[in-house]
Formats: sequence, C-alpha cells, structure tokens
Amino acid sequence: MATVPLAEQLRPKTLSDVVGQQHLLGKDGFLSHLIAAGTPLSIILWGPPGCGKTSIARLYAKAFNMHFVSLSAVFSGTADLKKIIKDTEDRPLLCHCTLLFVDEIHRFNKAQQDAFLPFLEKGSLILVGATTENPSFYLNNALLSRLRVLTLSPLTEEDLGLLLNRYEETHGKLDLTNEARKHMFDLAQGDGRYLLNLVENVRAYPATSAIDTAQLTHMVQKRSALFDKTGDQHYNLISALHKSVRGSDPNAALYWFTRMLEGGEEPLFLARRLIRMASEDIGLADPQALPLAIAARDAYEMLGSPEGELALAQVVIYLALAPKSNALYVAYNEARELAGNTSHLTPPSIILNAPTKLMKDLGYGKGYDYDHTTPDGFSGQNYFPDALERTEFYHPVERGFEREMKKRNEYFARKRQVGLQNSESRIQNSE
Repeated sequence: MATVPLAEQLRPKTLSDVVGQQHLLGKDGFLSHLIAAGTPLSIILWGPPGCGKTSIARLYAKAFNMHFVSLSAVFSGTADLKKIIKDTEDRPLLCHCTLLFVDEIHRFNKAQQDAFLPFLEKGSLILVGATTENPSFYLNNALLSRLRVLTLSPLTEEDLGLLLNRYEETHGKLDLTNEARKHMFDLAQGDGRYLLNLVENVRAYPATSAIDTAQLTHMVQKRSALFDKTGDQHYNLISALHKSVRGSDPNAALYWFTRMLEGGEEPLFLARRLIRMASEDIGLADPQALPLAIAARDAYEMLGSPEGELALAQVVIYLALAPKSNALYVAYNEARELAGNTSHLTPPSIILNAPTKLMKDLGYGKGYDYDHTTPDGFSGQNYFPDALERTEFYHPVERGFEREMKKRNEYFARKRQVGLQNSESRIQNSE
C-alpha cells in the first residue's frame, strides 16, 4: 500500500461516500433515480479534474452489478474497443452486462467514436465516458444522441474539508495551523485528488511544530492555473471577461483578465479582444476607448511582459467604466445585411462623377449640390440608390458622447426633412 497513491487508497466504496455532486447523487439526484429504477443508461460525466468522475463510474457499475471495464482514450484505439466487445459477447449469457468506462473520451476521433454506435444500439454494453472538455465540441452528434451528458462541479471548500477529515479519521490529524489548512483548500482549487496529493507532501515533511502557510507554500509547488488556451476554458474565460466589461464591472473584468494571464494566455490575444470590445460595446459613447485600447496593445508590444500587461489592465478598467452603447455595432450589422441583399443597385445619378461627355449626357452628376456651398454646409440630398427606401441604421443612445451624436443625427434629420419638402414643392411648382 505504500506505493498506492493516497487518492486511490481513499477512493469511495459506495456512492454515498462520494464527496460533492449532490445534484446527481443526492436524494433527488438524476443518478439516484436511475439506480432506484434499475435502468442503467449510457452517460457522459463532464467535469474538471479531481471531481469524482472515475469513482462515480466504478460505483455506477457496482450499483447495477455490471462487469466493469476501463479504457483510456489516451492509450487506446478502435482495436482495443473491438477486443473488449468480443470478450463481452463471448461471455456466458448468464453473466452480467458490461459497463465500459472510457476516460478522456474527447480524445477519440470521429471514426473511433462511431465504433461505439452499433454496440450501443444492440445494448451490448453501457458506455460511461469521462471528459474535462465540453462534449458538444468534441463528441459527434450521433454519439451524443445516445448518451445523457451529466455535468459535475468542482468540489467546494466544504467538500474538500470532508475529504481531509476522512483522511484524518484513519491516518491521524495533520499538524497544520488553521490558516495553512485553509490555504490547502485554496491550492486544491476544487480538485480532490490534488488535495490528497498535498496531504501526502505534508505527511512526508519533517516538522517540529504546526506547519503554517509560509512552510506549506515552501514545501509544495504552486499549482498551474486551470486553463487550456485551445479548450473550453479558453472560451469560457474570454466570454466572462467580455461580459464583465460590457456589464461595467471593473473588478470582475480585472479578475477574469488576470485569470487568463495566470493560465498562460497570450497577452496580445487579450489586447485584440479589448480592441474589439471598444468598438462593439462602447463605440461612439466614448470615442477615446478605441484609441486607448490600441495604445495599450502598442504599449505591450513595446514593453513586453510583465510591464506591458499593466497597460492592458489599465484599458480593462477604462473600458469597464466607459459609457456603453452597441448602436454602432447594430448599425453596422443592419447596413451590412441590407448591402448584401441590394448589391445590384447603383448609386443615384446625382452623385456619380461624369468624366466623359457620354456620362454627362446620361445625366451623371446632374443636379448635385456641393454641400460646402450651401448656407448650412448641408444639402440634404438623397445618397441611397433611387430604388431603395431610405433606412435609418444608427440610433445613438443617451449615454456618454453619443448624446452629442444623437443631437447631431437629429439635427441633420430635421434639415434633411425640410430639404425634402422644399424639393417636392419645387417639383410641384415646375409641373
């Protein structure tokens, strides 16, 4: 037992021993209802490391008295799957159904995933897959349609405390200060396996007095942030940053920004997203937002890490506290859609240049009013295609600098309406 990891030694023996995941294993939990009904289903357990996926799979099989077979998608392929199925089908008819547990199932490619389908259709096995990645991104629809996806949560501090108490009941109390004990939970970040690994480190440390936070930090290596630059966590965290900025919460925005940096995110990726936020969520409500975001990007390129990251943090807070408007974003999208649907229409002839005699004879530029020569510097002419009704895309909000833009927009709209009425009167008089 000395070589068996502590996490394996303390693996729960029954589902009631599993720490956390009460939404699945509690009285009204989904898995509890399945077991009570005696109807095993193929499932996907989706959750972060150390939340109990493997333990739940083993105990799920035990609850239904099924033959348990484990497979790792990291080391296995279609040939291993076929061998397992053949062994299952060669077993005597009186033997129990097989539950196949596939760890890291998201690592299987489409062809390997398709290999499960005929056996799931026949009921040759019950499949339980475990993954830390969003199944909708990594598993094909044919397989997903035959499975129930169950989401597992990181362990809470209370859950981790139960794990530590369970260890101390059988192995003796750890000599830790209360602050060090709390720091262990912080270091574990919801990962029960990591907590028990920390316990092994502490147990091997020769101490003459209670271990404090400083000693604990010295004896254990700082854990890398839970982050994958190409995985689901990448998109979750950048979404959290964007929405915190949009929601004008500088503290949450700064938290998610630093979470991504701590996880190893490329600062220039964050800089590009901040530039996007400046246009999409602030726009003309604060015209300085975009040049400041670009300036922060340039500052990072000049200074590098870690000095340049402070400039990016500065613009995170500025954008979060800036007045918000998506009027520009909405106007752009509406104009783009209309432009795509009316690309066959030509500009009105009055605003077409006439560099040749033929073009002049065709009326190009005829009747055009040069705006600078008008009393107000505004002619109010129509610049949309003749066959297209005038459309209002841009609707400024009453926030920030867009209050001024709204006044200007309304001023020119009134002037344009007066000009249109005068033009119609001239036409009627000429007739």
